[in-house]
Amino acid sequence: MFDPGLATPTEVIFERGAAALVAERVCGFGQRVLLVRGRSVMWTDRFADALVASGCDLKTVFASGEPQVDDVEHAIAVGRDHGADCVVAVGGGAVIDLGKAVAALIPSERPLMDHLEVIGKALPLHADPLPFVALPTTSGTGAEVTKNAVIGSPAHGRKVSLRDARMVADLAVIDPALTDNSPRGVTLASGLDAIVQVIEPYLSCRSTPLTDDLCRDAIPRGLRALERLMQCEDSQARDDLALTSLYGGVALANAGLGAVHGFAGVLGGRLGLAHGVICGRLLPASLAVNLARAVAEGQKEERFDTVFGWISDAFGCAKADAVNALNRRINDWGLPPLQGLSELSMSEKMVLVEEAKGASSMAANPFVLADSELLQILDQQI
Repeated sequence: MFDPGLATPTEVIFERGAAALVAERVCGFGQRVLLVRGRSVMWTDRFADALVASGCDLKTVFASGEPQVDDVEHAIAVGRDHGADCVVAVGGGAVIDLGKAVAALIPSERPLMDHLEVIGKALPLHADPLPFVALPTTSGTGAEVTKNAVIGSPAHGRKVSLRDARMVADLAVIDPALTDNSPRGVTLASGLDAIVQVIEPYLSCRSTPLTDDLCRDAIPRGLRALERLMQCEDSQARDDLALTSLYGGVALANAGLGAVHGFAGVLGGRLGLAHGVICGRLLPASLAVNLARAVAEGQKEERFDTVFGWISDAFGCAKADAVNALNRRINDWGLPPLQGLSELSMSEKMVLVEEAKGASSMAANPFVLADSELLQILDQQI
């Protein structure tokens, strides 16, 4: 039976300039605050000062790169030693994932591995998470409104999720001003991730009328915004890309993703590749392979046609050339290649295919793809 519900954080604030006004709100969730942050966001220093001025007892954990098992366990220990009763994450998707995981596990009596999917026991949380507040400084993952955190395990060569419905943020503050003047490479990789995360839920076998409405707005909005930002800095385009990312987080949390993200955790874990780069590089081939299945089975063709129409409108190309035009744009914009993938043997690629088939994101792909089709996605990436 169709479930019309929509899982979202308790409160979402989307407003340019809002981040400067929420320190007192944050302290209302708890006085002993663990701040999880990246090292390079200058605005965060002022935010930390504002938290202290508002009466918070603050302890800071600096995140570096995508969170690994050891990073999570270290941050949990710091938070427990501080007696944290609230966690705030300010940064990109990796920082927010780390904060989300720490807020979830500080109260838990079970170890992290008991809760991780695929490589662990995937048990539900032992206790309710601490209050969690998220302020993203990039437009890409939508992690501020999702119910999972992606954690890498070098020992297993995988990136997997810690997932529980209670992990959604108590407050998500999306201030597009925090993304202004982001480096071009960050904007490109995170922006492509945001676009994939509205295209895949729209094509998903789990899509709903509510997620469809979000994606219909966000896909053309995000394509136009990224096209603009690859040409020049533009505050309206920053706002639009931030909204695309927000909508994508809500959409994926409710409708799932697809083959691109099915491979993303596997390739990221095995080859150490950046998530947004993987998503951007695999999107065109995934669209082509899934379209072929749609035509063969007479299903969802109109959805692919609509997506290709949005791409053609954004890039000024014929709808029939949408996939190739997307490839050309990605190359022209300078997205790095998937280093190391072409050097893998056929048997090594088949291992990646088998692992991707077991990823939770793959379950929402519009079709159950054969091994040969999944291999085609890997081989056709540019």
